[in-house]
Amino acid sequence: MSQQTADPHAHAEVLQAGAPLESANAAVVLIHGRGATAKNILQLNRHLSTGMDPALRVAFLAPQAAGNTWYPERFIAPLEHNEPWLSSALAMIDRTVDTITAAGVPGTSVMIAGFSQGACLSLEYVARGSRRLGGAAALSGALIGPTDEPHAPLADVAGMPVFLGVGEYDDHVAPALVQQSAELFQEAGAKVDFRFYEAMGHSMTEDEIVAMRDIIRTLPAE
Repeated sequence: MSQQTADPHAHAEVLQAGAPLESANAAVVLIHGRGATAKNILQLNRHLSTGMDPALRVAFLAPQAAGNTWYPERFIAPLEHNEPWLSSALAMIDRTVDTITAAGVPGTSVMIAGFSQGACLSLEYVARGSRRLGGAAALSGALIGPTDEPHAPLADVAGMPVFLGVGEYDDHVAPALVQQSAELFQEAGAKVDFRFYEAMGHSMTEDEIVAMRDIIRTLPAE
């Protein structure tokens, strides 16, 4: 990666769509994959909003990674090999959630979701427990860290809806690792929805969009 500063994502641009934050009662942070863009993943807002109750006012925010990559090596590399980019990316998510809560949307009404590298980052953010969110969705992603080392204990995710989906022929993220992450979240008390899609590669499906919509409907605080 070309960005060699201590905080490469410090000035990440955050794109917004959907309801204005000032009038939103829920928010979704969308994290793009390696080589992709915030503009690209933000297009999901139209699909995720389809059929929603008008009373559900969802703001969608998508930060842009420096160099279109959140961290340089694979998600299963030793953690230190992906620093300082990984810590910078996690801090960037925290700032994005800060922006949301400062506008009046509570953290428990915020969902974080991502695809591929963005899915791994989303799960890792929730697992490290910087704050309690309302839900998470990982499309073709797993927790970050070497496969031969146990992941650090997960933060308080009891009762949190967490969706994980992966294709049978995913050549970027091994389905077994996604299932392993699902099991860790389940053991920590999360409401896990793990779906394995036969004959699918590294992509997303309409079924995953529907699953994400189901979580979004639970977000607004009563």
